[in-house]
Amino acid sequence: MKLKKFITNHSVLVVIISCFLLIPSMIGYYKTKVNYDILVYLPEDIETIKGQNILTDEFGIGAFSFVSVENMSNYDILTLENKIKEIEGVQETISIADITDTVIPEFMIPEEITEKIYHENETVILVTFSGSISAESTMKAVEDLREIVGDASNVSGMTAMVLDTRNLSEQEIFAYVVIAVILCIIVLMIATNSYLVPFFLLGNIGFAILYNMGTNIFLGQISYITKAITAVLQLGVTMDFSIFLYHKYEQAKEKEKDKKKAMQQAIESTFKSVIGSSLTTIAGFLALCFMDLTLGTDIGVVMAKGVLCGLISVLTLFPALLLVFDKWIEKTKHKVYLPKFKGLQKFIVHHNIVILIIFLILLVPSFIGNNNVKVYYKLDKSLPEDLSSTIANKHLADTFHIVSPELILIDKDLKMSDLEELVEGLKNIEGIDLVLVPKSILEFGIPNFMLPEDIVKMMENDKYQLVIINSLYEIASPELEKQITEVDSLVKKYDKNAIVAGEGPLMKDLTTIADHDFKMVNYASILVIFVLMLFVLKSISLPFILICAIEFAIFLNMAIAYYTGVTLPFIASIVVGTIQLGATIDYAILMSTKYLEERINNKKIEAMKKTLETTVPSILVSALCFFAATFGVAIYSKIDMIGAICNLLSRGAIISMIVVILLLPTLLLLFDKVVMKTTKNMKEAK
Repeated sequence: MKLKKFITNHSVLVVIISCFLLIPSMIGYYKTKVNYDILVYLPEDIETIKGQNILTDEFGIGAFSFVSVENMSNYDILTLENKIKEIEGVQETISIADITDTVIPEFMIPEEITEKIYHENETVILVTFSGSISAESTMKAVEDLREIVGDASNVSGMTAMVLDTRNLSEQEIFAYVVIAVILCIIVLMIATNSYLVPFFLLGNIGFAILYNMGTNIFLGQISYITKAITAVLQLGVTMDFSIFLYHKYEQAKEKEKDKKKAMQQAIESTFKSVIGSSLTTIAGFLALCFMDLTLGTDIGVVMAKGVLCGLISVLTLFPALLLVFDKWIEKTKHKVYLPKFKGLQKFIVHHNIVILIIFLILLVPSFIGNNNVKVYYKLDKSLPEDLSSTIANKHLADTFHIVSPELILIDKDLKMSDLEELVEGLKNIEGIDLVLVPKSILEFGIPNFMLPEDIVKMMENDKYQLVIINSLYEIASPELEKQITEVDSLVKKYDKNAIVAGEGPLMKDLTTIADHDFKMVNYASILVIFVLMLFVLKSISLPFILICAIEFAIFLNMAIAYYTGVTLPFIASIVVGTIQLGATIDYAILMSTKYLEERINNKKIEAMKKTLETTVPSILVSALCFFAATFGVAIYSKIDMIGAICNLLSRGAIISMIVVILLLPTLLLLFDKVVMKTTKNMKEAK
């Protein structure tokens, strides 16, 4: 490898180039757009997204908010509306004042309508926005709207929730990195033999993280979840590459006095050792791309790229740093505080049957728990209850019973008799307390020409008319899903091209797609990693054994959530299994490859003792770093969508470590004959 000679002979230059590369990386990092709306990742070809696009493009209702105001006269409300209309991005404003300020007296307005917009001394103003829910223009408009109203907790709606998610995420993200770094330093101080090396290890990975985040600019945008977890995941997943190289370098120095040559040996040895495990980790992340919800692609591509950046950095920048600061490292060396675990090796080898029985007993409840873990899809449930948008949405539901308003796009030329039948049918569906259509207002004795022009314009165009319904059922609840199915079935009897749009239908599609993704992504990750391991391990049996061990660890991890009564955000249940498989299969590969090496010249018991002696410290350090990088974030984060993922991953790292150290050796010993016969060049083993 010519590269290893260049790195060792020009180590200062490598460090300088690496530092200069931070400049475009930082620019790319700050210029990469971040999306805070999960619904954006739904497939473009589904009906609800098409409906949302029609609402945005043809009706100018890309998003809407309800503003509640107290003790205001009609004149004051209209004055406030005029101020709101001046906000860039606002399309229309509608309130009871708009109607009663015309020739329509208040007593002519049906009670079912007035109770949705007026209660005691409080009035609701509907504000529509021309941009989509998460568009920059819409979020800026909601910020301005909050300033004009004077109380952020009076402005409800999806965009308000997205805005609060953004603000909270931006407040927390720096703390995630700081917490992860501090906890990793503690682990590395115990596990390495120098006070300086942990800082170089983290510095090297820090460079790789910035390179990764900077190159996200070529993706156009990333999700806030991806931005929040990438740094800590990349830190936890790629740390073992750096530790491996450092250990190889220390070993090479014992035999080779020339430090440059020792480093060249370390680079070559590290590359050969980690290439297989890094490929399986990358494959694990890329398996997320099989999700129909493109958030999976977002996380998968960024994390796969992060592992690649980490590997490149470990093989280039980290060796250069070690050589440049070698004297300082030598001066700050100390004894390794990590125990040798010599007693553990004998215990595992001599009690492998007992260990196997314990894990077999745990298998059934783990399988049951994994298959029955509860998840939620309501997006604002992952946010703190004291957020302004959460307070506003709850107040709107409690006071005005506006829980899940939906918009039905139906043919404008639908016969009046059919429209009346449809309206009557919708009113008879349980849980719907308001059905509003411009033409149907005639039944209340209010002709269309008496309605304010803004209302007519908002509810009709040359193709469609809007049917507004309000459901009393919560977003993403089973009751609402069943109701939406009934509504869709009824509407399509009158217009087969009609579309039921709104947050409720979008969340229903999200639920359906997420359930499908959960199965697909797990199967895909297992298949992809299995195929890769066939080539990496050159064995037919080992991939089965390794994947079974890690899958058991995943089942156990998810089962703990079930038995402790924790309800997980849906995205956590989808991605965690794949990430845990991709990130911790390294431990299993490390142990199995070392066992094969030792098994050539030793009988299985002796080979396993030597394998455990060599690999347990490495697996322990790697797992503890992964745990440290994610545990602190899980405790600190107020956003459950992020906290739950990190909590599962931190626990998963420890469970995978225990399974690999205890169960995998048992399985390797139990199936030793099968492994020897089905693995290349192992038939001659003792």
